[in-house]
Amino acid sequence: MKTSENILKIKSFSFAVRIVNLYSFLCEKKEFVLSKQCLRSGTAIGAMVREAEYASSKADFIHKMTIAVKESNETLYWLDLMHETKFLDTKLYTSIKQDADEIQKLLVASIKTAKNNLKNS
Repeated sequence: MKTSENILKIKSFSFAVRIVNLYSFLCEKKEFVLSKQCLRSGTAIGAMVREAEYASSKADFIHKMTIAVKESNETLYWLDLMHETKFLDTKLYTSIKQDADEIQKLLVASIKTAKNNLKNS
């Protein structure tokens, strides 16, 4: 596994922990529906990164990482919606959104690298 993939593995796991904690916080505020959606997509990112670790081929790796990008995009949607509906204050929203954006950029870069390596093999 490359260093960039290790960083992605660590960051996506840490992000999942933040999402679980966010879910707990929102449940205390009696918000269950949006937070549950965010919990599912936000924790799926790291799960797909872990699955990609043992992909059966480069194409399988790219596929799993592409799913992780989709999950990160969905998570950003739920975060935006919860911010606009005042379930998340701006400080919390900005902090967690920055993490999500960073992970999404790492995922896209990893996919591009894998696609280039696939072409050159």
